[in-house]
Amino acid sequence: MSEVKKIATRESYGNALVELGKKYEDVVVLDADLAAATKTGTFKKVFPERHIDCGIAECNMVGVAAGLAAAGKVPFASSFAMFAAGRAFEQIRNSVGYPKLNVKIGATHASISVGEDGATHQCNEDIALMRTIPGMVVLNPSDDIEAKAAVEAAYKHVGPVYLRFGRAAVPVINDRADYKFEIGKAITLREGTDVTIIAAGLTVSESLAAAEKLAEDGISAGVINMHTIKPLDEEAVIAAAARTGKIVTAEEHSVIGGLGSAVCDVVAEKAPAKVLKIGVNDTFGESGPAGELIKKYGLDADSIYKKVKEFV
Repeated sequence: MSEVKKIATRESYGNALVELGKKYEDVVVLDADLAAATKTGTFKKVFPERHIDCGIAECNMVGVAAGLAAAGKVPFASSFAMFAAGRAFEQIRNSVGYPKLNVKIGATHASISVGEDGATHQCNEDIALMRTIPGMVVLNPSDDIEAKAAVEAAYKHVGPVYLRFGRAAVPVINDRADYKFEIGKAITLREGTDVTIIAAGLTVSESLAAAEKLAEDGISAGVINMHTIKPLDEEAVIAAAARTGKIVTAEEHSVIGGLGSAVCDVVAEKAPAKVLKIGVNDTFGESGPAGELIKKYGLDADSIYKKVKEFV
């Protein structure tokens, strides 16, 4: 059996920006002294005149992006999730969200898989923060193919978009002819009758692996890739609740305010069902190898398998 191809979605982001730049002359990329890490340096090499390094000044970067958008450009403002969503929250809210400007926030190095950089850089709260901004679209792609599609979809969407990318390499799972990315439309990767796992980002591939193990135990687990956290595909959640009566959400993010909370909002109001939220449990991360941290915080396939089996 051939080894599964793995690519970090931050790499996908950089490559997608180059392709976007070739097609659309109004694309401008901004960074905050992290172009090598966020991979916007890839864009800079091809389009140096359309890349602006704002230095270690994320709040100012968002202000510059807002000005560019007001002047008719389509800026992608890039930094680590901790700094893009956390440090620059006020500017994103007031200078981008409030005037509904066409700014795209490219946030890399999100959550626990940042690894050795530790708790100060492992932003587990960014989705919760961005969900609260009126009109903000929140995308959390699961692999290389989806990340590239999400970048182009963000460009074509008129209005603010938050794109979440990871540092660690993840399996390519969407390499099939019928794959289609659409903002606000979840993708069913596996049908199930006993329980539905709704995942986003890194945990999608882990959930698929967990579902395989559950099948060996006679448990039929469906897997939904909820790449768009906002606007959430409510129809997919309602259908899953009706079909299996049990839903598990899996996310590399705090269980407070992220995908799990968004799903629970829908379930509580429109489709009563039992829900188990798997994520970072109201705690900060720590420094360590990404793979070991994913296991310690219960986000790997084995941990998801065990939690779902117990839940069912």
